[in-house]
Amino acid sequence: MTANARALRTDATEAERLIWLRVRGHRPRFTRQLPVGRYIIDLACRSVKLSVEFDGSQHVDSLSDEARTQWLEGLGWRVIRFWNSDVVANPDGVTEVILAAVAQCGGPTHTRPLPSREGR
Repeated sequence: MTANARALRTDATEAERLIWLRVRGHRPRFTRQLPVGRYIIDLACRSVKLSVEFDGSQHVDSLSDEARTQWLEGLGWRVIRFWNSDVVANPDGVTEVILAAVAQCGGPTHTRPLPSREGR
């Protein structure tokens, strides 16, 4: 599963690349292609258990996607999905929705890590 996740990170879709460039510096941290059970989550924020999936046309009316969502929700994950075409058309808008979902799940995000408290 880990090798498959590595391969997916290497061969990311355009939608995945566009969003990753926008969220990779935010805190809490995001992870690409995270294996969870027998599934691989496209983009995950582990600290708030948010799963972000980017779907192409092959996912229209997919029963396996519904089963996957139910399984992840059973583990306490919140799953949100975006069509690849929507991400490509409006990556900044999709990023805003993702960051709002993180804030709703567990607090605000930061574009940079907080400074360390040296000298205490």
